[in-house]
Order: sequence, then C-alpha cells, then structure tokens
Amino acid sequence: MADVTRERGLRKLMHLTQLMVWGDRQPITRTPADVGLAAEDVSFTATDGIDLKGWFVPSGAPAGPAVVFVHGWLWNRTGNAAGRVPFVDRDVDFLPATKALHDAGIHVLLFDLSNHGESGTRPPLTMGRWEARDFNGAVHYLRGRHDVDPARIGALGTSAGANTVMYAIPGGPPVKALLAVQPTRLPVFNRNFARDVLGPLGPAAAASTDLLYVFLRAPLPSRHDPAIPARELGDTVVQYVQGTGDPWGEMGIVEGFSSVTPRSLGVLRYPSTGRYEGYQYVSKEADDVAAFFTAHL
Repeated sequence: MADVTRERGLRKLMHLTQLMVWGDRQPITRTPADVGLAAEDVSFTATDGIDLKGWFVPSGAPAGPAVVFVHGWLWNRTGNAAGRVPFVDRDVDFLPATKALHDAGIHVLLFDLSNHGESGTRPPLTMGRWEARDFNGAVHYLRGRHDVDPARIGALGTSAGANTVMYAIPGGPPVKALLAVQPTRLPVFNRNFARDVLGPLGPAAAASTDLLYVFLRAPLPSRHDPAIPARELGDTVVQYVQGTGDPWGEMGIVEGFSSVTPRSLGVLRYPSTGRYEGYQYVSKEADDVAAFFTAHL
C-alpha cells in the first residue's frame, strides 16, 4: 500500500510539474455570442514573433477606448473552465465583464497567451516575464486599428495575467489603466500551492523547478518579483484586487505591489473562500469592472 501511495504521489508531482512548466491548452467552449456580442477573429504576433489568436469585440464607438483581457495560468481567452486540472478550481467567466465594457462603449480584446488556447508555443511558462511579449504584441495590434484610440488602452489581468501586464508596461507602449486581479510573487505562490496540493514535501519539490529553468535557459521562478516592474508603471492607474480567503497568494504581497506603484488606487479586498473565488470578482462584479475603466480611460 505504501508503494502504491508513493507511486500515485510521484505521478501527481510529475503532472503538476508539467502543468507548471509547459502548461495545458483548455478548449474554447464559450464565445462572445453567448452574451449576445459580435466578435472578429483576430491574429497578431507577440513582439518576438509568436503567433497569437483572439477575438476583438467592437463597441461601435469610433476611435474609442479598448481593454485587453489577459488570462491566468492554464486558462484561455474566455477565462477558466473548471474541472480540467488535478486540484480544486472554479469557473471564471470573462464574458459578463466583456458585455459590460461593450455596453459602456469600450472595445475589448480577448486573446490566448502563448502556450495556451489556440496561440503559438514558447516554452516554458514564465508567469509573466516572457508572456509580457504577448501583451505588448496585443497592445501594438490595438494601436494599429483605426477604431481604437491609442491613448486610451487599458488592461485587465488575472493572476499570471496580471503579472504579465506589470512586467510588460515599463518596456512597452503606454497603458492608461490596469485592473490587476490577484497578482503574486511566483516563489510564494508555488510554495503555498505545492503545500496545499502535494502536502508537506510540496514546497521542496516546487523549489527544485529552478534547476529545470536553468537547463531551459529561462527566467528562474525564484527570481520572479512583479514588485520590480511595479515601481516603473509610471502614469498607469492601477487598481489591485486580492481575495481575502486566498490560500496560495498573500494579501501582504499585493499590498507591497500597491505601495510601490506610482499611481495605485490601493488594494480592493474581495471577500472569498479560495483562490478561484477571488478571481470571480471579474465574473460577478462586471459593473464594477466597467466602472473602473470608464473612469480611467
């Protein structure tokens, strides 16, 4: 029995390591048509040439503002569909907020990050540092559209997506406003996640992934710290959101990001009982999402 338990534990560890390093591709099961919206299929490239796929949802406003949604780890352009991972998760649906933004006269770009959905491959996952090239490619795409005001572009990022935008802005085109939902420092997230999912030995296993990233010549997870680019967000107005019951992230980390962000509106403490319930701020508080961008774009 002990051997069987160890074997199952090893298989789970290997699966989680695969997900953390190489990711997974959720099928796209929702579309803007589900909330009554027309959308254009769009393709563009990251700043390093990776092909990216998505939807542009026009608001009808000529030369109007636009918001880019940047999803989290293992998700796709519509958010997260629960039940595809070996840990407890929840649905997170970007479409209600997309509809609210559209109705407020704001265009929306929903796209798949590299290694996710229908976009191209750039292994390994770096939870923001290389994915910043994807986001900046998305902003360049929007700035090239005649129906988008290039001076009024915002972003909504969840988890690794929030980290992605924070890493991207200092070296990319200007972004006027960012709604950053549960960004985190990767070493802390990995430690807490691994302990929760794998047990007491999980944090040591998570820390060992640095060796794999050395071999892959990629940024080390242990050196991942969005507080560094947060200091350089300049004129971008940032509203941070952090769930109060998040077992993998930490309120103090997000408060630290906020404290060094030049134009932070602070941290909205969203009542939650888990990590995914915090992400559901985007699904359940669509009117608040639209209000933030209406005020700051």
